[in-house]
Amino acid sequence: MRPRVGASMGRRRFLALSAGGAAAGASALSGCALQVAGAATGGGESITVMAKLDDIAPELIQQAQKELGIRITLVQDDITRLIAMLTSGNPPDLVRGVGALDAPFYAARGVAEDLDPYFAKSTVLRVEDLDPVNDLWRYDGAVQGKGPRYGMAKDFSQDAMYWYNTAQFDRAGVDYPAETEPITYEEWLEKAGRLVERKNGQTTVYGGSYNGVNIVVLLTNLVAAAGGNIFSEDFTRVDFTTPEARRALTWYVDYAKARVGPSLIQPNPDAWDGPTYVANRMAMSGSGYWLGGMINADPKIAKVSRLAPAPVFEGGPRLSSCQAGTGMWMPKKARNKDAAWRVFEWFFGEGPAKARAAGGWGIPTLKSLRPLMPQKEDYQKRVFRVQEAELKHFSVTPFTPYAKWDALEALLNQVMPAAMNGRISVDTLAGRLNSSVNEQLKRGKEQVG
Repeated sequence: MRPRVGASMGRRRFLALSAGGAAAGASALSGCALQVAGAATGGGESITVMAKLDDIAPELIQQAQKELGIRITLVQDDITRLIAMLTSGNPPDLVRGVGALDAPFYAARGVAEDLDPYFAKSTVLRVEDLDPVNDLWRYDGAVQGKGPRYGMAKDFSQDAMYWYNTAQFDRAGVDYPAETEPITYEEWLEKAGRLVERKNGQTTVYGGSYNGVNIVVLLTNLVAAAGGNIFSEDFTRVDFTTPEARRALTWYVDYAKARVGPSLIQPNPDAWDGPTYVANRMAMSGSGYWLGGMINADPKIAKVSRLAPAPVFEGGPRLSSCQAGTGMWMPKKARNKDAAWRVFEWFFGEGPAKARAAGGWGIPTLKSLRPLMPQKEDYQKRVFRVQEAELKHFSVTPFTPYAKWDALEALLNQVMPAAMNGRISVDTLAGRLNSSVNEQLKRGKEQVG
C-alpha cells in the first residue's frame, strides 16, 4: 500500500516515526520552551523559521525586516522540538530539510504543505526556471521526483565529486585526476593511501575523506554506483547482501581500515572536512562543489584546489548524485503562510540566493542564477568547466519514506565499527544491517499505513 499523502498525524504516532522514537521525544517535550535566536524587532508581519542558526545569519534577518517588512524568529533546528510544535498545532512557518532524505518522510505523513499553488503564481520562483534538483522535493505517495512540490533546495552539489589539493599531490608525486573522466573508487583509495601523511603514529595529513552527506545516503549512492539498489521497489526493505551492496560495503570498510581519512573509527577532530581541507591537512575531500564557498574565501587554497568528477566502480554506471538538496518546506498547519511564502521567495530567489551563487556556496537551484557562479580567476574557470561537464551525469537516488535518515544512521553507526576494526566480516555486517534496518522500516511502514 502506498503512503497516504495528506493523512492526519497524531502526536504519539508522529513521535513513533521520528528519529529518536517516542521514548526519547516524550522526555524532551515536557515544558518545551523555545530558545530563539536573532528575532528581528519592529512592526508588520512575523514568521517563525526552524533552521540551523548559521543558515539565516542575523544580518539576513535584519535584511528581511528592512526589505520585506517581515520579522523572522529563528528557532534552532531540532527534530524533537519540531515534533512538539507540529503536534501541538503551533508549527514553525518554514522548516529546514534535506530534500533527498526528508521530503518523502514528511509528505507521506501529511504534515507538509503542497506548494504547487504558490509556485504557479510566483514571478520570482518560476517553475520553468527551477533546476531539476528541486524534484527531490516532489513526492506523489509512491515515487520521489513526481507529484506535488513540498519544498525547494537552496543550492546543491553533485556530492560524490571531490576536491583535491595539487600541492599535496605534487609533494607526494601523485598524478592529478583527469578533469572530465572519472577514476574508479579503487584508484581513488590508492591515491589516498599515497597522499596520507603520518608522524609518530598520528595522521597529520589525511589522504582523502569520503563520507558523503551522511553514511546512510553515502551507502545508498555507492550501491547505485555499483549498479544496484539498496532498497526494495516499494522502499519497505533493504538488502545489503546483493553483489552490488557487498561491493559498496567492502569498499567503504576498506576505506576505513586503511585509515587514510576520517571515519567512524578515526573521527576528524574538526568534525567536518571544510576546516581540515583549507588548513592543508587533507589532500582530497569528497564534498562536492558546495565546499567551494569555503575554498574561495582563501585565495592561497583556492589556487591549488581543483574539482574532479565522481568516481565510478569498474563496470558500473556513471552516476553523479545529489545527496542533499538542503532547503525548506512549509508545514500544512503553518499560521502565516503568505508571509512565509514571501520570505521563501526572497531566500530562494532574490538577494540571499544571488549571494550564495556568487560565493560558490553550491550550484544555484534557479537556472537563471547559474551565470553568477565564480568564474573570474583562472582556477575558478577550471572548476566551473569541470562542474558544467559533470551536470550531464546528474542523478538522484530515491530514499525511503518509512524512516528518518538519522534514525537509520544511528543503527549503522552501532554496527559498522566492528567491521571497520576487523572484528566481523562484510558478510556478517551485511546480515546485521539487514536485520536492524528492516526492523526499523517495518515499524515505519506499519505506522504510515
